[in-house]
Amino acid sequence: MPRTAGALAVALALLLCVGSPPLAAQTTATFAGRVLDAVSGRPLTAATVTVVTTGQATRTDSLGRFEVRGLAVGIHRFLVSAPGHARGSLSLAFAARERMERDLELEPTEVARAAVLADSAARSVADTARVQALPGGGVTADASAGRRYADFERRRATGRGQYRTRAELEAGQYYTLQDAMRGMRGLRFNCAGGTCRAQMVRAPMGCAPEYVVDERVDNAFGPTIPIRDIVGLEVYTGVSDVPGEFAGQNSGCGVIVIWTTSGREPRRK
Repeated sequence: MPRTAGALAVALALLLCVGSPPLAAQTTATFAGRVLDAVSGRPLTAATVTVVTTGQATRTDSLGRFEVRGLAVGIHRFLVSAPGHARGSLSLAFAARERMERDLELEPTEVARAAVLADSAARSVADTARVQALPGGGVTADASAGRRYADFERRRATGRGQYRTRAELEAGQYYTLQDAMRGMRGLRFNCAGGTCRAQMVRAPMGCAPEYVVDERVDNAFGPTIPIRDIVGLEVYTGVSDVPGEFAGQNSGCGVIVIWTTSGREPRRK
């Protein structure tokens, strides 16, 4: 090969390398968020987030933030620890190029809890002493579903999936869970023997959606749960809609997430 042609080939190869993102960046995922005290809600500095499946670890900054990059597609288990707090763990499923953000709460030990509560009480007294009368005027905002529904509200804000809040369920005067889902796009209902089962239009026949009730998979009770017990409903009709935390081998059949009145409320005083 002539010298000029060889140099041109080398330059072209360099340009292609510079212009294309690394393969790892195209196939891996990122997990980010904050580590918080479950009682006070304050960020925990120097908390450690460890990826049990890979041994990778990172520490939170002064705002309690962390970021773990380069996660392979699939399910990873995380271990979270901080001085004066009980350790926590969770498992999450990641898709390629996904960036998942979550707040992780750790319960303080009894000694740390007492110190936090004492500090909160002192701050409350000081804030009360500084209270001043404000001009009259109403302030309105959408009611929060509470701390245990933080993920529900976060996912609803993304626009992925379809949702029903407690207010919408009450206004619709639905009699069953299936009634509440009728009219949602991408769903059909198979009725036999007086019972109707939801199925995603894009799913193969007989491919039932996964039901998640109060953050636990429950395909037995989920389809028949009384409508009066439901305070929040999320419906994802296929792989393109399903968030990473619900991704799995059955996500192609759709996922129906149900929040009930009996779910555990995180302790916070």
